[in-house]
Amino acid sequence: MVKSYRKYEQSVTFGLVNTALSNLVWTPDNLVSSSSRNTGAGRAYVGANEHVLAWDVKKGELVSRWHDVDCKSQVSAIAQCLAQPDLFAVGYQDGSIRVWDALSNNPIMSFNGHRSAITHLIFDSEGARLASGSKDTDIIIWNLLSETAEFRLRGHKDQITGLHFIRTRPSGRQSPHTDEAVDVTASGEPEEFEEKYLLSTSKDALIKIWDLSTPHCIETHVAQTNGECWALGVSPDGMGCITAGNDGELKVWSLDLESLADFGTNIAEAKQSTSLTAQGILFRQTKDRTLSVAFHPKGEYIAVHGSEKAVEVWRIRSDEEVQKSLARKRKRRREKAAAAGASVAEAEKEEESTTPDVSDVFVSYVIVRTGGKVRSAAWAASRSSKNVELVCSTTNNQIESYTITSREKSKKATAEAPDYNRALAVDMPGHRTDIRALALSSDDRMLASASAGLLKIWNVKTQSCLRTLECGQSLCCTFLPGDKIVLVGTKTGELELYDIASSALIDKFQAHDGAVWTLQVHPDGTSVVTGGADKAAKFWKFDIVQEEIPGTRRTTPKLKLTQTRILKVADDVLSVCFSPDSRLLAISTLDNTVKVFFVDTLKLFLTLYGHKLPVLNISVSSDSKLIATCSADKNVRIWGLDFGDCHKAFFAHQDSVMQVLFIPHPVEKEEQHLFFSASKDSVVKTWDGDKFEQIQKLEGHHGEVWAMVVSRTGEKVITASHDKSIRVWDVTDDLIFLEEEREKELEQMYESTLATQLDKDHADDDEGAEDDVAAASKQTIATLTYGERILEALELGYADYQVVQLWEAEKATKANLAPPQRNPIFTYGNMSAEQHVLQTIRKIPNASLNDALMVVPFSSLPVLFMFVSVFIQRRMQPQLAWRVFYFLLQTHNAQIVASKQLKDILSEVLEAYGKFVKEEKNMLGFNMAALGLMGREIKEAQVHGMDDEPEEQEEKLERGTKKRAFASVA
Repeated sequence: MVKSYRKYEQSVTFGLVNTALSNLVWTPDNLVSSSSRNTGAGRAYVGANEHVLAWDVKKGELVSRWHDVDCKSQVSAIAQCLAQPDLFAVGYQDGSIRVWDALSNNPIMSFNGHRSAITHLIFDSEGARLASGSKDTDIIIWNLLSETAEFRLRGHKDQITGLHFIRTRPSGRQSPHTDEAVDVTASGEPEEFEEKYLLSTSKDALIKIWDLSTPHCIETHVAQTNGECWALGVSPDGMGCITAGNDGELKVWSLDLESLADFGTNIAEAKQSTSLTAQGILFRQTKDRTLSVAFHPKGEYIAVHGSEKAVEVWRIRSDEEVQKSLARKRKRRREKAAAAGASVAEAEKEEESTTPDVSDVFVSYVIVRTGGKVRSAAWAASRSSKNVELVCSTTNNQIESYTITSREKSKKATAEAPDYNRALAVDMPGHRTDIRALALSSDDRMLASASAGLLKIWNVKTQSCLRTLECGQSLCCTFLPGDKIVLVGTKTGELELYDIASSALIDKFQAHDGAVWTLQVHPDGTSVVTGGADKAAKFWKFDIVQEEIPGTRRTTPKLKLTQTRILKVADDVLSVCFSPDSRLLAISTLDNTVKVFFVDTLKLFLTLYGHKLPVLNISVSSDSKLIATCSADKNVRIWGLDFGDCHKAFFAHQDSVMQVLFIPHPVEKEEQHLFFSASKDSVVKTWDGDKFEQIQKLEGHHGEVWAMVVSRTGEKVITASHDKSIRVWDVTDDLIFLEEEREKELEQMYESTLATQLDKDHADDDEGAEDDVAAASKQTIATLTYGERILEALELGYADYQVVQLWEAEKATKANLAPPQRNPIFTYGNMSAEQHVLQTIRKIPNASLNDALMVVPFSSLPVLFMFVSVFIQRRMQPQLAWRVFYFLLQTHNAQIVASKQLKDILSEVLEAYGKFVKEEKNMLGFNMAALGLMGREIKEAQVHGMDDEPEEQEEKLERGTKKRAFASVA
């Protein structure tokens, strides 16, 4: 009988606030919730590995979690749609984009066009288009209404760092801001804008303006003098922008919206004028790379930050303040000129030529010091006019909200820096640094996680943080018997005892001269052994001592650790492990060996040689027969504890194997020799210690797995990683068979290489072209599968279509002719061949349809065009049929022109489509006429008395402006 194993799957992820890869988006509470639950501090949307988390900033609670099961990549960019505030675009590391609905917490649409991580996303003001920039140097414009990619913009030579849709007045009209123009708003018409142009910056130090209507690049400037441009910030009015690069350099630009609006109307003038003009350079106080420039919505403040623990806030002076500053400068010049003996005329001449510099307009306001390196900063709507609020996400797994005192215009400016304070923070649900140790309580209900400076106790079922305790730089931890006290070993060689109930430090003492690398409680629960960098393993007994309460005669019982024995070894002790029968103690040392001692006499029993690098962890099976060792040499070895012979050595992982664990108390006897290994290659694997085979690969972490713990009966495996997350892997009802698992792995490997090769071929074809614009296509396994489905449907459908056509022709002469033998797919579903083909095409998502049609070869076009003709003639989704036809016509244009065999079918499709369009036009005309007639009948049916007429005329006058506005929009 084939042996089966229980399957593990990831169930929950916790311990994570945000990751350092994605930006932060702040929204007010009332956008996505009822006003009764508003807390006033808003919500912060951040990327957390493959999830998007929405945090209530005031309560520190998780409001919602977005995760697409099909997506394993990390979130790299988030953008909110201003036209529909509940829509968010989320970009991922694999180049895919998903548009999420914040109300339902579900993805609405998915796009896949970039070949590497998304770096920037932005919606246009109407929410109809989305622009995305990526590390693959391309910009793609997506149409959200048709769910398709419009085009790909090329020209930048490095990753895109900023995008912005430029709002201009419609071309051919005079601006409402000029003196000659008519004020459209006064006449009742709303001010109209269009977004024909896109501003982009890239790491290649260039800033470009793209015309999206033609589409091509119309302007290119060098953004930074020192090599790279890392951020773009555009003022709320769109009249200016700031680009930022290395060495703290900020470049200020003015944007001429008038010349942009008139661009293309007069070609001669357009060639001479430039819309983007550099105004000057500012320098930040810190000289590192700038990551973000964010203008306050009211336009008075700018938040600028790099990768340091600070956000610099700049202020834009008003015209009055600028003039005062210039007046002071002139006064100082006059005084200097008078002191130097220069003539008054020369000084006055200099005064006239004085123009405000960018440093006169932009002044440093305050530097906000944060609790960690800043990844992203966003302005929040302030509840008070006296303050402005700034929300920051940091790289050490926390979100902070700062309140900054705004400059009151009534008061005179003082030399002192304005006050700011850390008002709110989301930091409880996670560690600031990597978790180095995990421990489960005896009933598997509580989990202890220890990092440098923090010890947290979690409820495993609800994933809530029960206690947070400050500790030393932890390297190992364990629950003591009774599950009320946690013992922590630190890098400084101290042992710390913490009481969970009172959140208090019971005792702290120096146990080793070097770091305490490992500790384990004796199976009988009366003592503990610790191993350290001082080349010793020490045995500690649990004692209860009566300690006096100061100022009284009473005493209180207190737990004390008393050293009983010490075992000296030749090198640093890295790991210790008791055998479950309490007979043996295994110790791994820095000299790449594992030594097994008798617990009672501490005499050497076995020495295990074989690893090429230090053994990082050891585990003994529940029946005390096998010992598993893992090492920095990427190998796991299985040894027999009877003679110390090596049963098997696996090349287990692609990096150092950090931990190996058997199931402590397996329910089934077959599971006694199953074990788990965790590695720095971010993968956890399960192994069969009897058959020496890999059972399952658990992928999900995005960083080195530092710690792992297995529940008592092996129902759960909990892992902690460099990506700051704690993941729980639960046993499911499914079973695993080794042959099936190997087949799946081979299939995945084949599919990934196939998709990569296909996409590489397309990318190579595209790179051959010199154009600024290209089609935004990308082949994935999904689009390949959709294309194969179309080909399969065409093959089956054409065969069935011919059989039915032949039967119908014969039935005309033979009335009692029996129906033909058809494919079961058609007879079971009671559908025709054309319905089957149409259904197959309809099931393909809009965003993937073009890529799927790229798979269809030229030889299949006659059959597909025949079905398209049938669809249009029978009015079966004619719009979709025409879209398929038009795309294939563009794709295979050269072959179609060269081939004459398609002439008849093409003319047939065009004729059918012409009839369809004519019918639609007639229907629209009929409906418009009917609506007009109904409107007239309603007006005629209204009867008014003599008294009503003046009121009615007044109402018409009052509402006239509104009506004209609607008419102009229509």
